[in-house]
Amino acid sequence: MSTIVKPLITEKTMGLVSRGWYTFVVSLHARKEEIAHDVAAMYKVQVIDIKTISMHGKMRRAGKKQKQVKRQDWKKAIVQLKKGQTIDAFSVGGEQSNG
Repeated sequence: MSTIVKPLITEKTMGLVSRGWYTFVVSLHARKEEIAHDVAAMYKVQVIDIKTISMHGKMRRAGKKQKQVKRQDWKKAIVQLKKGQTIDAFSVGGEQSNG
């Protein structure tokens, strides 16, 4: 079973990509060693450093009567790769020119 759920692609995480940090949603009980191994195996890269953050599910309104429902807790991992290596899932399609 893979510890990596999906890449987390937002404006903030795309800013980190230029500095060599890639962000993933991982399983709640994943350890740093497992995450590093899975990223290295899945994307054929070398992992240098990992930071993990447990995110708490937010309360939101749902349903016909707008009841308060708690979203699920989740965990994200920010992974630094060896200099010069990239992950294709985070590449943006085509450069745009100004003008």
